[in-house]
Amino acid sequence: MAEDMLSLVIVTGMSGAGKTVAMQSFEDLGYFCIDNMPPNLLPKFWELVHESGKIKKVALVVDIRSRAFYDEIFSMLSKVDEDEQEKHQKVDMKILFLNASDEELVSRYKETRRSHPLAMEGRLLDGIQKERELLSEIKGRASVEIDTTDLTPRQLREEIFDNFQENSVVPTFHIEVMSFGFKYGLPIDADIVMDVRFLRNPFYIKELKTQTGIDKPVYDYVMDDAQTQNFYNKFYDLMKDIIPGYEKEGKTSLTIAIGCTGGQHRSVAIAQRLGTDLKDKYYVDITHRDMEKSQKKVIEHGNK
Repeated sequence: MAEDMLSLVIVTGMSGAGKTVAMQSFEDLGYFCIDNMPPNLLPKFWELVHESGKIKKVALVVDIRSRAFYDEIFSMLSKVDEDEQEKHQKVDMKILFLNASDEELVSRYKETRRSHPLAMEGRLLDGIQKERELLSEIKGRASVEIDTTDLTPRQLREEIFDNFQENSVVPTFHIEVMSFGFKYGLPIDADIVMDVRFLRNPFYIKELKTQTGIDKPVYDYVMDDAQTQNFYNKFYDLMKDIIPGYEKEGKTSLTIAIGCTGGQHRSVAIAQRLGTDLKDKYYVDITHRDMEKSQKKVIEHGNK
């Protein structure tokens, strides 16, 4: 998609066919998402998108809950297209239709114990079949149709990425490498935690005590040790082996937390190297949760 082109995806289809998973997937692709948008509000909303100047990709769920859906959706989309032509703005509009068999939809509704919006007091199957008839026109006009009958949520997510990721520059999988100090508590959002308190500690070297693992003297002191080299090589090989598995299972982010006593020296050095090495293949962000806090305390204590 060209940088100056706006992208609008209408997500619709059978109730229970996976629209919630679809919206979560579009959010991960960097889309601004709204659920249950009444079609008659679409032109006004689109004006606000223009005024903001910051939103380039929008995904809207418009379904059976919007009672004006059937009569208004196509006229509203046409109005948006006409307005864009008047403004000489290119817009890429697509309709994603999610489908599933009657049998699978019945099974899903029974599993969740929810009522179908068109069968609040009647038979579930009757509501599904009525909805299928009402949606036949928009199904015929859909740009992309995905049958979720035999798909897991992860597989549906992959299908959406395959069809719409080309319109996004947002990485769909990224890694957060974080250093921390055990004395300040474990990071609650960590997926993987590695304790490096067994490595030799620069804290006890006078000239290194007030520095951090980002400073070259401390970094070299930690990384040049034979025990550190042996550990790091094995740890890095392990990360290379298991990270693709997290990505394959549909995770959009992975947080690897490296901890030492105060989060100032050893954990910072290891996190810096791991994050740098992983950047060859992944989008990586490196953060040091407790480094400055711990350093400040060390300096204050030394000045007393």
